[in-house]
Amino acid sequence: MFQKLYDKALVWAKHRHAEKYLCALSFAESSFFPIPPDVMLAPMALAQPNKAFRLALLTTIFSILGGMLGYAIGFFMFDSISPWLQESRYWDKYLVAEKWFNDWGFWAVFIAGFSPIPYKVFTIAAGALNMLFIPFVLASLVGRGARFFLVAMLIAAGGEKLESKLRQYMDLIGWVVVGLVVIGGVVYKYLY
Repeated sequence: MFQKLYDKALVWAKHRHAEKYLCALSFAESSFFPIPPDVMLAPMALAQPNKAFRLALLTTIFSILGGMLGYAIGFFMFDSISPWLQESRYWDKYLVAEKWFNDWGFWAVFIAGFSPIPYKVFTIAAGALNMLFIPFVLASLVGRGARFFLVAMLIAAGGEKLESKLRQYMDLIGWVVVGLVVIGGVVYKYLY
């Protein structure tokens, strides 16, 4: 199922309405859709390097708007979706998100926004756990913006060769960044 969705996203990246699809995918992925917008953003930035900044900006804006929908789902509808969530493959990830919120707050959203961790789980958890809305939006802006601008600018600058390497090592890069942020958070928590 996911391979078909992934292949479809690559086809959308070449369509004349690709920017609209990118915006829709960015919005949907932040609250319920399983395919990250990077799969469209990277080939689009590669094909049109002069539009990479614009594409990263659109991806960031619509991802944050989708994150706000995820927050609203968690805030207003968590009791309704909780039985479904418990039966889905996202329940364990939700429990991790809940623990991270208790331990890290703002930084949990930032990490989820930047890393390959499913951001949608954290948007719903942020609403369900009543995280303050403005810090949620700011953490999303920084985390998602850093991720999408990094992807778009590196792809635009490095071309096809970099895109294939980045794709090959995206999970590793994301987890290394998560590890560094967690280590930094631990050091900060115990030293200050």
